[in-house]
Amino acid sequence: MPNHASRRNLLAAAVAVAATAAGAAATASGPARTTDDALNPDGPPGRHPDRARLRRAVDRMSLAEKVGQLFVSRAYGHSATDPDPADAEQNHAAFGVRTAAELVSRYHLGGIVYFAWAHNTRTPQQIAALSAGLQQTALTTGARIPLLLSTDQEHGAVARIGRPATLFPGAMALGASGSATDARRAARIAGTELAAMGIRQDYAPVADVNVNPANPVIGVRSFGSDPRAAAELVAAQVRGYQGAGVAATAKHFPGHGDTETDSHVGLPVMRHTRAAWEELDEPPFRAAVEAGVDAIMTAHIVFPALDPSGDPATLSRPIVTGILRERLGFQGVVVTDALDMAGVRQKYGDDRVPVLALLAGCDQLLNPPDLPLAHRGVLAAVASGELTEERVEESVLRILELKARRGLFDEAYPSASTVGAVVGAREHLDAADRIAAATTTLLADPGKLLPIDAKAAPRLLVTGTDPVSPSGTTGPPTVVLARELTTLGCRATAVPPSRAVAAAPGHAAVLVCTYNVPEGDGPQRTLVTELIATGVPVVLVALRNPYDPARLPACAAELATYSWGDAEMRAAARVLTGAARPSGRLPVPVPGRYPLGHGLSYGS
Repeated sequence: MPNHASRRNLLAAAVAVAATAAGAAATASGPARTTDDALNPDGPPGRHPDRARLRRAVDRMSLAEKVGQLFVSRAYGHSATDPDPADAEQNHAAFGVRTAAELVSRYHLGGIVYFAWAHNTRTPQQIAALSAGLQQTALTTGARIPLLLSTDQEHGAVARIGRPATLFPGAMALGASGSATDARRAARIAGTELAAMGIRQDYAPVADVNVNPANPVIGVRSFGSDPRAAAELVAAQVRGYQGAGVAATAKHFPGHGDTETDSHVGLPVMRHTRAAWEELDEPPFRAAVEAGVDAIMTAHIVFPALDPSGDPATLSRPIVTGILRERLGFQGVVVTDALDMAGVRQKYGDDRVPVLALLAGCDQLLNPPDLPLAHRGVLAAVASGELTEERVEESVLRILELKARRGLFDEAYPSASTVGAVVGAREHLDAADRIAAATTTLLADPGKLLPIDAKAAPRLLVTGTDPVSPSGTTGPPTVVLARELTTLGCRATAVPPSRAVAAAPGHAAVLVCTYNVPEGDGPQRTLVTELIATGVPVVLVALRNPYDPARLPACAAELATYSWGDAEMRAAARVLTGAARPSGRLPVPVPGRYPLGHGLSYGS
């Protein structure tokens, strides 16, 4: 069960941090300009679309074509026109067509969202070819409007495209480094690689302020619990992505950081008061708007203080129109979170949800579970007068303006000749390692066990939980960490938890990797307890949530890495051996153990 007292204390502390910052700068003022802004390495934020030209394009569309522009759907297969037979069958079962190209043509889609599980993301060259094939279909059929191709490439825990693409530390790791320059540079490079593959909208950055250690869905996807720090990093990433020609999407409005239900599987309720929302949840979204963010994604959460109707925010006109559009002044594209998620399907049928989202003020309708039904539902709502055609056109015009700002009407096709040189370029990979080096946080080292003297070739045992690796990493984190330690001069061996206690004697230290340790007893707590009892020094490496140390016995040393990709494991190995000095600072407090901003370095 969640520790509600700890959560309330953390929430109160976060409100206090926000209130203190508010005394120095009014909420509406947004984050201060960063050094990176002054350097302005990213150029202009985007083109200024010719609204009259786009208006004429809308006027030429049929109603079905206008409605189609609102939808962003999944499609199965690695190729626009020649998917594997199993993917063709998936397309036929879901949409009544066999190829992604046929799907675009039949429903006049405004966009396609790429997923690894839909077999869209094998290699950079394949992704670029898929993008080119889809754009060719869009530009030669129907209204001849380029697609907005998108994906969730947050980095860290959520990455749809893996190696050889460059994988950066995720949001909370960047929060630990505290560098807006690094956050912007990571987004700039990530956006450059996405654009090379034809992907021009990224559902990032996450603007949620994570003040609840029990949050099952946000956690390390957030920059942290300090709304001002999160706002600065959100704005930096917006500028980075959009400077690379990719539409950034701040999510999940009005804020998903203090929920105890995952909106993929249920309908969360946000209990903040209106005043707490203004102090905690609003600042990163306001910062995104002021940075010129192209799109904002809604959350499938109920927020009674903002709308007492019981409808999720995605379907709430008081939230989407009243707060996001009118209070924050956002004029860009509002995209729903995926409409196949349980949080938005609790009260209404799949034909009604898209209509209600449009009535609330949303523009893009992301991945409905039944696209044919959803498309018919919107057409029927227009026919009945529930939705006016003018309301549909408002959203279509916003979507076309976004496409124009990102240059899609000038050049929609990725360059097949450059994708190999851009994606995973050596300088990009080196930048990821440099950025990761500043994120690892040394939480405790009371006996000065660290840094480990690699020149003495110590025997080290690496064990613990091996979560499924983020897309495209080179192996389980214990294996990667052992390999990197060995590269640095240690003699490190990775073993499964079942063998770790027996294997521990004779080693200089045991490094135990943990992953989202629950409260109370469990196998991870048992493993750490038994390893400590061997008398061998135990170093705790919290692979994801930094809250793990509060749920385990104190170890000889404790680190937080915030993610378990290759870059983070390399950074951890360098910190453990002193090849890099730890400089990360906790972007969230660890209740009962460490305060916000805590972090040690060698010699301190």
